[in-house]
Amino acid sequence: MTTETKLKRRLNLPLLILYGLGVTIGAGIYVLVGAAAGKAGLYAPISFVLAAVVVSFTGFSYAELSTRYPVSAGEAAYVKKGFNSSTLSLAVGIMVIASGVVSSAAVAIGAAAYIHELLAISQNIILFVVIVIVGLVAAWGILESVSFAALFTIVEILGLLLVIGYAFYSFPEEAIQFQKTLPPFDAAVWTGIFSAGLLAFFAFIGFEDIVNVAEEVKNPGANMPKGIIWTLIVATLIYFVVVSVVVLTVPLEDLIASDAPLSLVFRDAGFATEGLFILIAIIATVNGILIQVIMASRVLYGLAAQGNLPEQFSNVNEITQTPLVATATIIGLIMFLAYFMPISSLAETTSSIVLSVFAIVNIALILIKKKGDEPGTPYYKVGVWVPYIGFISSTALLISGFLT
Repeated sequence: MTTETKLKRRLNLPLLILYGLGVTIGAGIYVLVGAAAGKAGLYAPISFVLAAVVVSFTGFSYAELSTRYPVSAGEAAYVKKGFNSSTLSLAVGIMVIASGVVSSAAVAIGAAAYIHELLAISQNIILFVVIVIVGLVAAWGILESVSFAALFTIVEILGLLLVIGYAFYSFPEEAIQFQKTLPPFDAAVWTGIFSAGLLAFFAFIGFEDIVNVAEEVKNPGANMPKGIIWTLIVATLIYFVVVSVVVLTVPLEDLIASDAPLSLVFRDAGFATEGLFILIAIIATVNGILIQVIMASRVLYGLAAQGNLPEQFSNVNEITQTPLVATATIIGLIMFLAYFMPISSLAETTSSIVLSVFAIVNIALILIKKKGDEPGTPYYKVGVWVPYIGFISSTALLISGFLT
């Protein structure tokens, strides 16, 4: 072990996009459709669109910041540059770690539920095994673990396409009635949509994880903005169609009660088809955990490397070239939360933490822009109105979550 070993730039643009999509898609859509439907009913797809709008402005802010400061613990670095406060920077870094840990615990519960559909083993045992295996893969190496995650991402996208295709094939009349998902101008309906929007926002968590592997990305000035923007575009399109066909073809009471909601689309398909999808869902959820573990461990590493936390967390193993102490710490925290908090509480807590971080990061970009450009540093730029809207929209969704 040595603090002299540094992270290597080994990730290209395709791997970066698949990394972002892996955590974005795997973390939310396979687990939380039922919980969102419980708050918004048939209008759950609109909650996902609402969350996408909120995320997009902050996504553009992150695109600029990640090219200005392509480092691990990105959000903490942005806040330190904007506010010139080490204390606030550390607080934001810890919030980012907390979001990764809490969301991983939520997705781990979903992964265990899908595995339990196939194996007659206690979910508590499954949960333990899943988290330990993910920790070992994350410790293996950044190129190896992200390549592993990229392969899983392709599989999980194919799984969502299977959901769409099967829904249209088996329930053609119901699946095409997208007009039913358009809400009326009714205060009670929109209250439910905004409340579900906070849960739906959880499904978009992932694009910001991209900035925390910036030290390991080739040509970050060009690839970071592309990775963030393409992740958001693809995820939004997939989400809207998947959530629409699910709420239109699955009885809402069944959907709301399930920890493995997407498998209900295949309730009449027979074991072979349903089993195939459950296997894909397992891959998707495990992938979501893996990528969040990579992110959180890199932030913990970055905070330590910046001198804000004990230096042990910044130790990079010479063989694996990964921060093993940081990774083991993250795995331990995930294990604790997965056993002691319900999935909906974990998801809402994650969303609240990340929205708070988004609000602070948008303000940081505003302050950085007011200081003027740094000489000799080329980077992607957005208009100053972008972080203003990002701050307002993130804060509005955060407040709506507390009021509903």
